[in-house]
Formats: sequence, structure tokens, C-alpha cells
Amino acid sequence: MTFLLLPVLLPVLTGLWFWSRPLLAGTWRRDPAWFAWSAVLLLLGAGVTYLVGSLAGPSLDPEEACHRAGQTYDREYRKANFHEYTRWFPLHDRCHADYDLVPAWVNPALVALPAVSLVSLAHGVRLRVVRRGTGRQSGTDRFRRAWDRCRCAVPRGRRKAERRVARSRGNRRSR
Repeated sequence: MTFLLLPVLLPVLTGLWFWSRPLLAGTWRRDPAWFAWSAVLLLLGAGVTYLVGSLAGPSLDPEEACHRAGQTYDREYRKANFHEYTRWFPLHDRCHADYDLVPAWVNPALVALPAVSLVSLAHGVRLRVVRRGTGRQSGTDRFRRAWDRCRCAVPRGRRKAERRVARSRGNRRSR
């Protein structure tokens, strides 16, 4: 069993480790990618929650599942409410009118997880747009601007003289 879970758990735990590093360092508030990955993780959680809810009965036979849960199975109720347990959402698998095999937390979680994922993704996009709009530059752009300032500090006549020397040596890159 451990050998079967290891290929699944290893990538999940590695992903959670990389996701939690900005959280522990305190840099997550300014990182749009962290919010995007949080949205992905929340959607994966919603998928797992849906699987838990849809596979709530311990077997494929609903009558057996109801008896294992200690409830009576009402065949007439299930026939009358066929549409209820065949819907995609909300998830229900009722034994009778008063007992549902699907845990009570599944349907609210199926609403909350995608909603929080959407909010997280929207906040990540907002951070990215604000960063781009305020003119924050990457390290390369800052280096180029500093280099241009440094080159402007050199007197114009001296740069022309440097270019002439470079041309006479055959070096065309310094133009």
C-alpha cells in the first residue's frame, strides 16, 4: 500500500513545500504567482471533495451502503426521487427522507472552494496589473537604465573618440 501511495504523496508534499515557503518567509503578500498556485490547489481540493462526495457510499449497492450505515433502505423513496441522486450538484445519496450518505460538509465545500479560488486568482491578477502599472521594473531593466545613466555621464566627445578607436580596431559592437 505504501508503494502505491508514494508516487502520489511525493509530488503533493513537494508541491505543498514549495507553496508554503513564501508563506513562511512572509513574501506571499506581494507574489501574484503564489495566489495563482493557491487557486490551483483550491480547485484540486474541490475535485477531491467532489470525489469524496460522489463515492460516499462504501459500496456500489445503495441498499448495502444504507444497511452498513445503520439505516433502513426505502426503495420507494429512491424511485420517487430518482433525479435527486443522479444530479451533478448538489450531491445526495439518500437512504430515506431523513438520512443522506453524502457527508454534510461536501456541498458547502463544493461552493466555497471554487469561490475562494476565484477570489485568490482575481487578487493575483490585480497584484500583477498593479505591479505592471506602477512601472516596477525587473532587474534587467534597472540594470539597463543604470548603464544608460552611467554612459550619459561620460562626455560626448570622449564617447566619439572611443568609437573611433574601436572602429579602427574592427570592433563594431561599441556603437
